[in-house]
Formats: sequence, structure tokens, C-alpha cells
Amino acid sequence: MAPAAERKDFAATAKLKDVMGKYYAELMRGRQEGRKTAWCTSVGPAELLRALGFGVYFPENHGAMLGATRMATDLIPLANARGFSPDICSYLTSDVGSYLKGESPFQKMKLPGPPRADVLVFNTNQCRDVKDWFQFYAREWNVPCLGIHTPRAIGEVTESIVEAVSRQTEALVRPLEEAAGAKLDPQRLREAVDLSRRCTVLWKAALDTAAGVPSPITFFDGTIQMGPAVVLRGHPDAVAYYEVLLAELRDRAAGGTAAVEGERFRIYWEGMPIWGKLRDLSAQFMALRTCVVASTYCNSWVFEDLDPSDPFRSMARAYSSLFICRSEDCKEQYLATMMARFKADGILYHDAKTCPNNSNNRYQLPQRLRERTGKPFLVVNGDLNDLRLYSEEQARTGIEAFVEQMSQG
Repeated sequence: MAPAAERKDFAATAKLKDVMGKYYAELMRGRQEGRKTAWCTSVGPAELLRALGFGVYFPENHGAMLGATRMATDLIPLANARGFSPDICSYLTSDVGSYLKGESPFQKMKLPGPPRADVLVFNTNQCRDVKDWFQFYAREWNVPCLGIHTPRAIGEVTESIVEAVSRQTEALVRPLEEAAGAKLDPQRLREAVDLSRRCTVLWKAALDTAAGVPSPITFFDGTIQMGPAVVLRGHPDAVAYYEVLLAELRDRAAGGTAAVEGERFRIYWEGMPIWGKLRDLSAQFMALRTCVVASTYCNSWVFEDLDPSDPFRSMARAYSSLFICRSEDCKEQYLATMMARFKADGILYHDAKTCPNNSNNRYQLPQRLRERTGKPFLVVNGDLNDLRLYSEEQARTGIEAFVEQMSQG
């Protein structure tokens, strides 16, 4: 029997650990030294918060860590016991359970738990749950909770939508200035938006190297490498990191270095990661010589509409163009385009039980896309964090059958 193929790590990953470690250390140190902390949803107005001098913390990142370390399953019931339904976002229930128990992956990094917020800022472009999540902590700590309410099922991102969301974002300035104890410097905001755009262009270029055959990167690599694009958007460290990563990926692509040795098939991943099973899934696809080349999820932090010359309107347009808040027709067109760009032989939909907003197999989209592209699809039932909702045997068998289906043409 041939030895199992090994995942090729990136030389840049050593720098990634330093960059992420520095972010968390500075965030915690700043809190201890009296710097104000703002919690922000992952596709919220991070640039505005950075321009006002806040330490910016992203609890969804903490939720992913709770899933990846498999701490979530033991913590979710604590939130359920406090009245949070088991059917709602398991990032939310994992994070609240972590808070109630006082246990966090940060402690394994020799850091205290998540920093207490002075203000919480959300954008409902992702889902309603982020608002309810943040309001829990606002009540716990008696601090302001501010938000942007973005329309859902957006077709064309019209000027009226951009104007409405831009005005909501601008309306945050005064209460955020009060929370920060400082006035917004327009130049600092322009600089933050410029850094965000540079970060996003580099991140997209890194992901786009997967269009080459063989691909030098997989979706599973992307879930690790996306960290700076999430938590350091608007910060120079993210730009510096992606310059290094992109150079390495381009070298790999030029040299024909495959992320999956003997790549036979290429799959597009649609939906949330199954955080606690990514290592196992990566190993299975590698053994099947099948590369999961791209995903909607990792591309969720690509915001090319950002423009430092027009910060508020460009943030409004960028964050209203997010896949998750678009119409079914837009989603279908996007997926068809991405499958063609990345030469995908099929598409895997993750139906995440507690994340209906990011599960796109429920309204006939897979069938419509199969009819349009002729490409097969597979639905894997599971969850982002709650592994009680995931059947490993069912998923493994389904993936094996899916690859066999592709091999038969």
C-alpha cells in the first residue's frame, strides 16, 4: 500500500504565526494599558474602528478557533442552558459558552481570554445572529452596541443601497468618537481603507493561483492563510504578509508544485468550513488525489470596491456586495463563474445546520447549477462548530462516491 500523501506546508506559515501572535498579544496588551477595544463582525466597518484608534477584536475568529480546537461541542450546551436555541449560529453559542465557562483557546497561547468590549459594532450583511450575539455582551457589560442593517437578497448593488448603507456607516462616527474619546481623523480613515484594499487585492491574487493546474493551494490551506485578511484588514501587517505568501505561491505555480500530488480532480467548496474536521477532510481528499481548489468562504474577504478617495461609500458598496447577502440569481452566476475560472469538476455544498444564511443548497441552487454547467454536486450535512450534527462515516462515504462519479465522467 502506498504511503499517505503529506500536506505541503508553506514557508510563509512561520511568518503567519508571528503576525497572528503579534496581533493577539498587542490586542491584549493594549486592553491592559487602557486602550479602548471595539468588537467587530468579520465583515463590519473595521477600517473606521482602526482609524479611531480602537483595538479591533473579531469574535467570529474566536468562534472558528473554538470549532477548530473542538472545544465548541462542550461549550454550546452552556449557552443553550442560558436560553440560546441549539438551532442558532454555533459560533454564537460556542463563544457565549466560552464566556460563561471562562475557557478559551487564547489561554493555550498563554493569553487571557477575549478582551472585554468598550463598544460592539455589527453589520447584518452576514445574518441576523451577529446582532443578537453582540447585544448579549452589550447587556452583560452595559456598553454600546451599534450596527449597520444591510439589505438581504440583493440583486444589483444600486446607488440607493450604497447611499443607505453609507449613511448608516457615517451615523456611527459620533457615538464611536464618544466611545473612543477621540475625533475621527479623515486621513487615518483613508489610510485604513487603502491598506484594506491592498490586503484584499493581494489575498485575491493568492487565491487565484489555484486556477493553475496543478493548484499550488487548497481550500484547506486557505482557511489557515485567511487569518490576516479577517483580523488585520486595514493594518500594514496584513499587506506585508500577503506579499510574502503570494510570492511563494507564484513560485510554486511556476515550478508546477502541486498542493495535492497527482491531482486528478478539482472541487469547489460552497459553504462554511467544518472547523473540527478540516484536517481529516484534507487528508481524505489528498488520498483521493482530489484538490478542493477554491471556495466562496475564503473569497468572502475580497473587497475590490474599497476606495480610499471615497471611504464611506466604497465601504458601503464593498460590504453590500458580499456573496451571503446577494440574490439567488447573483449567487448562481457567481458560482458558475468561479467553477469555470478554477476548472472545477464538481461542487461540494456544506449544509451547515446552524448557519442557514451560508448554506446554499436549500432552494434548488445545486440543481440549477448542475443543469447550467453539467457539473455534479455533493451535499455534506454538518455544521461549522457543532460536531454532534456531523456524521463522519456518512460524509466519508459520500465523498468517496462523489469522486468515483467524477472518475466515470
